[in-house]
Amino acid sequence: MGFIRKPEGVDFVIQSKPLTKKHEIELSAYVAKRKLAIKKLTKKQSKAKQVV
Repeated sequence: MGFIRKPEGVDFVIQSKPLTKKHEIELSAYVAKRKLAIKKLTKKQSKAKQVV
């Protein structure tokens, strides 16, 4: 597999659009939900290890 070089004279600049208030709230809720799910999962795993 080879190394792909960036062409000369080309800039790869990506600029995201600002989030709307609605999207910001949805994203925050999603992240909080995922963190809670991960926290619960790690608690279950640690309890399972203690039982063994």
